Amino acid sequence: MSTPNRVYLARLAGVAVFDPNGDQVGRVRDAVARMRATQRPPEVVGLVAEMPMRRRIFLSINRITSIDPDGVVLGSGTLNLRRFEKRPNELLVLQELLDRRVQLDSGQAGSVVDVAMECSRGGEWALSRVAVREQTGRLTRRGHLHQVDWDRVHGLGAVGDNRGTANLLAVLEDMRPADLANALQDLPDARRNEVAAALDDERLADVLSELPERDQVEILAALDRQRAADVLEEMEPDDAADLLNELPPPEQDVLLDLMEPDEADPVRQLLRYASGTAGSVMTSEPVILPPDATVAEALARIREPQLSPAVAAQVFVTRAPLTTPTGRYLGMVHFQRLLREPPADLLGGIVVNDIDPLRTSTPLPEITRRMATYDMVGMPVVDRNNRLVGAVTVDDVLDHSLPRDWRDRDAASPSSATHDGILDGDDE
Repeated sequence: MSTPNRVYLARLAGVAVFDPNGDQVGRVRDAVARMRATQRPPEVVGLVAEMPMRRRIFLSINRITSIDPDGVVLGSGTLNLRRFEKRPNELLVLQELLDRRVQLDSGQAGSVVDVAMECSRGGEWALSRVAVREQTGRLTRRGHLHQVDWDRVHGLGAVGDNRGTANLLAVLEDMRPADLANALQDLPDARRNEVAAALDDERLADVLSELPERDQVEILAALDRQRAADVLEEMEPDDAADLLNELPPPEQDVLLDLMEPDEADPVRQLLRYASGTAGSVMTSEPVILPPDATVAEALARIREPQLSPAVAAQVFVTRAPLTTPTGRYLGMVHFQRLLREPPADLLGGIVVNDIDPLRTSTPLPEITRRMATYDMVGMPVVDRNNRLVGAVTVDDVLDHSLPRDWRDRDAASPSSATHDGILDGDDE
């Protein structure tokens, strides 16, 4: 990001927002910070911009390439024009902190006149400094201005009626999705839905995938439909299809229509397959490369952090096109084979095709038997024209082989006490 390391946010109020082509799209009205655990300054996650017709939208900090008093410049991509709504664990910096009465470590009382955000070496923005003007008690004299670290100012904690939710989120923020899902099951339904709604779309998508179907449906139903569609877009297509399968067809259609077409299309395709078949449990987005790709390219592709270990365990080789349904399926290469071959070698020379791929109609017991027989982490799924349409991975098989209620918490089990210290009693 081409911008100073420290930015005072009051100076950004009213600054123009430009798209990558230099066209103005709005003006900055505030900054959004997410409250975190004790002693950690809030993380700045984005800005609020006012568009024509006074519509306010959220701009993720990761979308911004430049910030200075002359303007804020966005990177490539389309704007999400959904109206901004603050979540319970979020803070509108200018609206809620400017002019707030606070106290310095020295005991001196004052009011906030500006707040600075600062970028760490890892690229994370957080509130770091506070400009506080002393209270003098005399109308004709302005107090001294102090610029101090965030943790030297008292009275900047979570605000509003949702303080309990914000504090709970701060405690839960570093949990793995599966552990957070377990913790949510210990909460009353109303608080669970409140906490879930306060998570960002990607985090909530990960957590939903770890919850029982009943809880998934209830949380999704508590969201407004556009937010629900946004969360579904962040889920893996097979997980989104499994969740939508729990809803009545009319509700499925409404949510799919609200999703971006590129995200909805693979989910629609998965919903067409009969339950309990390879087509219904597969992921439609495995790692796919052409035969003239190199081993080095394949290794770079499976290192991408968003890939699950099961999906990254093998590369499928096909003719173009490389999105499902692909061109003719040629075979697969396991990541261990990639580690043993020279980086410049082509995948077409090391591809393995001695195991017949699954068909979309292959039943789950047959899939399980074949994966166990050949010690496979993932298997290709092809259509009648031998085009790759997806892959079944071992986690897909486990999810659909275990009893439907396997994710439900048993209050008597040892694991139910894992987060008792967090969730019992007052979370204030």
